[in-house]
Amino acid sequence: MCGIFGIYGHRDAAALTQLGLYSLQHRGQESAGIVAVDDSSGARVVRAMGLVSEGFDDEEMESLQGPIAIGHTRYSTAGASAIENAQPILARVRRGHIALAHNGNLTNAVELRRDLEDGGAIFASTMDSEAIVHRIARATGDTPEARVAEALHGVEGAYCLLVVIDETVIVARDPHGWRPLVMGRLADAWVFASETCALDIVGAVVEREVQPGEIIAVDRHGVRSLKMSETSPVTRCVFEHVYFARPDSKVFGGSVDRSRRALGRQLARECPAPTADVVFAVPDSSNSAALGFAEESRLPYELALIRNHYVGRTFIQPTQAGRNAKVKVKYNPVREIIEGKSVVMVDDSIVRGTTTRGLVSLVRAAGAREVHMRVSSAPIISPCYYGIDTPRREELIAAQMTHEELTRHLGVDSLGYLSIDGMLSAMPEGPKGYCHACFSGQYPTATPAEPELLRAGSAAGLPRGR
Repeated sequence: MCGIFGIYGHRDAAALTQLGLYSLQHRGQESAGIVAVDDSSGARVVRAMGLVSEGFDDEEMESLQGPIAIGHTRYSTAGASAIENAQPILARVRRGHIALAHNGNLTNAVELRRDLEDGGAIFASTMDSEAIVHRIARATGDTPEARVAEALHGVEGAYCLLVVIDETVIVARDPHGWRPLVMGRLADAWVFASETCALDIVGAVVEREVQPGEIIAVDRHGVRSLKMSETSPVTRCVFEHVYFARPDSKVFGGSVDRSRRALGRQLARECPAPTADVVFAVPDSSNSAALGFAEESRLPYELALIRNHYVGRTFIQPTQAGRNAKVKVKYNPVREIIEGKSVVMVDDSIVRGTTTRGLVSLVRAAGAREVHMRVSSAPIISPCYYGIDTPRREELIAAQMTHEELTRHLGVDSLGYLSIDGMLSAMPEGPKGYCHACFSGQYPTATPAEPELLRAGSAAGLPRGR
């Protein structure tokens, strides 16, 4: 679920990339990096652990010269949070350089890496992304985009890529289209980003989505597009609209805010709370869904939980200990709103239950008479192999408990989830063409043959996803 941003043809490419990464910080908080390319001094990379605001000082940014830049904010689905796994990757090869930023997760990464190592490849990280760099370096295509297309043949799983080969920028989106990727224009420059909010911050105009299975190349000769030879049914990630994307973005052809309000309205229809006095959200990703629930229920919407915005997103923390610690300092209830009331607390999802149980305790301590939990997605019951940090079924609380057991465990008076059909009905362009494997257990592709090795990463010398 990383964020990627790239620009071709602007004298301030690196500075604009840094701005774009600020808008994509919600997609990854562990590390950030920028590669800039200048025709006279070549390619240079700056990477650092932590947030975008912490990673680049003025001197480093001044060193990133040239009209081409790509950037990355990292969220590791299971991998070690270490500087060697920060992106973009920059490799020096016989014919120049290759830089790559990747959002997604390769389901056959173990097999790809073994094949490359059997052929003599040496890996510097435990990321699945590095396998793509090796494959590009070995490709024999006549053009940069042909080399990328050749490298991606046989690569399975989710990927949105920004690649720089010498002075050509190539973008690619897997044939299933799991992750979002858009292109825009800023005067004469071309801009690419995971979400439209990153184009907004630099003043770029959205042109269109990069299509599933499309490869686009940009260089001094212009823009070229080609389709990959592989074809697959489109299965966009429904969780982008439920939780990950920013509400001010347009993802998969529709407004995230509008779809989340529709999720909330459908939730109110399916799981009403007739005794409730007030509705509030678990901020911030649930705000729109809670508004939709309140509108449909004709109940007042209040700001009953205040979020400390100096604390990052708890779900994308790489360790359980980190998630536990951040929950304790992230939220504080407003007693004047809650005390003596029957409240509806709307959240977008319950994954491990860590945040939810702690929040219910806070709301009870603030004097709530009743607490009704409503969730604007279906129960998460299955691992995700396409870029979300839910790799083991035993980590998913809804897969381990019955509805009644989970209601008691969370300490709520009632618990209501949105149905899968209700969730899909709120998606842009209708319910078709979305991956809902984490909610249904119905995977659109073959699952990894060795999921524990895919997860093992540096401990076993094998790749991990972001």
